[in-house]
Amino acid sequence: MLVLNRADVEALLPVEECIPVMADALTALAEGRVHQPLRTLVRPPEAQGVLALMPSYLADPGEPLYALKAIGIFHGNPARGLDAHQGAVLLFSGETGELLALMDASSITAIRTAAVSGVATRLLARPDAGDLAIVGAGVQARTHILAMAAVRPLRRVRVASRTAESARRLAAEMAPRFPFPVEAVETPEEAVRGADLVVTATTAAEPVLRREWISPGAHLNAVGAYTPTTREVDSATVAAAALFVDRRESAEAEAGDYLVPLREGAIAPGHVRAEIGEVLTGAHPGRSSPEEITLFKSLGLPVEDLAAARHLYHRALERGVGARVPF
Repeated sequence: MLVLNRADVEALLPVEECIPVMADALTALAEGRVHQPLRTLVRPPEAQGVLALMPSYLADPGEPLYALKAIGIFHGNPARGLDAHQGAVLLFSGETGELLALMDASSITAIRTAAVSGVATRLLARPDAGDLAIVGAGVQARTHILAMAAVRPLRRVRVASRTAESARRLAAEMAPRFPFPVEAVETPEEAVRGADLVVTATTAAEPVLRREWISPGAHLNAVGAYTPTTREVDSATVAAAALFVDRRESAEAEAGDYLVPLREGAIAPGHVRAEIGEVLTGAHPGRSSPEEITLFKSLGLPVEDLAAARHLYHRALERGVGARVPF
């Protein structure tokens, strides 16, 4: 069995290299080559965190594979200096069931989530979009700046967070890596007004994004909320935007950014225009005009973890990276 730790994953799977891997995974999903049930959340009332179980199967004639991500989500971890996501991705042969690899899940999650937003942004954002607002200053904020820079010629980045110090730390960390300015601002409104690319990557339960802040033609990636009762985007924005998702079934079961406006009557069933995979295959259109606001609601799919793990497995074997453990 191959074991890849966080450093191995980050070295073998840069965000920009992961973007086409995620495009292939979402295409496979749209073409019916993926089997994945909805994730299972284990949420004991007295527990500090949540355990999510995310299995999937890819029907590739040359290399059928199973994968399972078991990941704990502990929002108090950043105060301890830890990533909020802790766990492992297991990769299995689809022919024999042998366990091929065990990999760090938190780094895979951070990279593949941003890469999927990169796919959506490449498809949906205006070609000239380059003024980026990031709401949130955690792990996902970092990888999303990299993903957005990989698919659009950024002119500037403004970062806002629940605490001003977090935004300043992120801006100071990321600014030396780019030719464009990365600056911390005091409020989400200050970050979002005038931006044509927006990413919300927070742990907020209530909206951090308001319709009146959003410019015509902007593209939004909402990646933080993952339960039916939590959301980052207000109902007016969802109603005004062309809504795209990674998977309809997941959005209809888990996405508070979709379900809350639906319960309020702000949108009607069928408001989702398309899955990103359907745009990739040409089954559904993407942006319809330069002035249209597009919104990608990301929940994260098991097939994304499988595709990342498969890519990592082959890269590691090619380069001799990782530990081989008898099992």
